[in-house]
Amino acid sequence: MCMVIFAPIFAICAFATCGGYYGHLQVKVDCAGRRPSNLSINIDFGYPFRLIDVHFKAPLCEAKREEIIFLDGDFSSASQFFVTVGVFAFLYSLLATIVYVFYQNNYLKNNRGPLVDFVVTSIFSFMWLVSSCCWAKSLSDIKTATNPTQVLLLISACRAHENKCTATQEPLWSRPNTSVVFGFVNVVLWVGNIWFVFKETGWYKTGQRYPTRSASGKRHSEMRQRLYIGSSFEQPDEGFGPQLSRQGSFNQQVNRQVSFNESQVSLSLPHAYLGKPVIYDRDNKVASQGPMIIVNEM
Repeated sequence: MCMVIFAPIFAICAFATCGGYYGHLQVKVDCAGRRPSNLSINIDFGYPFRLIDVHFKAPLCEAKREEIIFLDGDFSSASQFFVTVGVFAFLYSLLATIVYVFYQNNYLKNNRGPLVDFVVTSIFSFMWLVSSCCWAKSLSDIKTATNPTQVLLLISACRAHENKCTATQEPLWSRPNTSVVFGFVNVVLWVGNIWFVFKETGWYKTGQRYPTRSASGKRHSEMRQRLYIGSSFEQPDEGFGPQLSRQGSFNQQVNRQVSFNESQVSLSLPHAYLGKPVIYDRDNKVASQGPMIIVNEM
């Protein structure tokens, strides 16, 4: 969304400040001995900075005639490349604005819109970087080629020590410098917008829905460590596990047998022993005595 708002503005500022530049340089040549001199030599140049086509007339102090001098350098390729990238970036950002606002559903359909937007945004980010670097280097060379000291060395009369040559007006470089700044601002803007466009693609959504294998394996190992630490405090060591389980099963069998015997004892009839029977005669004397019966109480 940030690209929709700022990208067209910064793109216009970039190619407008570069493509609309116009520079003016004025030098003065005073020949020694009061010979005729041209006090105002005007040198005009601008976009596309093809300086080999820029020429001006300078006086020859030895005779009453003039020479035609051309500047050095052709920097049209870098400047035109920069302006072209800016124009196409501006048009694409306008198209993206229309799609985002009026065709949002079609944009997200089948994931084609975000993928195309991601690829195009990445390409424009790279193109902005290359064009801005090339234009910055070419602008430095243009400043050198149009430096008043360098231009005066091209004039034959200025190479003579008896003549006096000075620069009365120098070109202003605020607009081309601003274009370089806007170029790198566009680089930052478009590179930053790659992340927001990537979040709309299916690649980012798939990564969020299905975590990577390394992350899931790491979580699994952490869970296993936690379970192992918790079980080490609650259960005995694995080496004594089988013996303790066998001993526990044996104790359970013994307890079951004891409980079964107790149930048999509790359900059995009481054992009574009444002692020996006693027989009395008529005089209440003991005549005979039988076996003794003893009663055991439960």
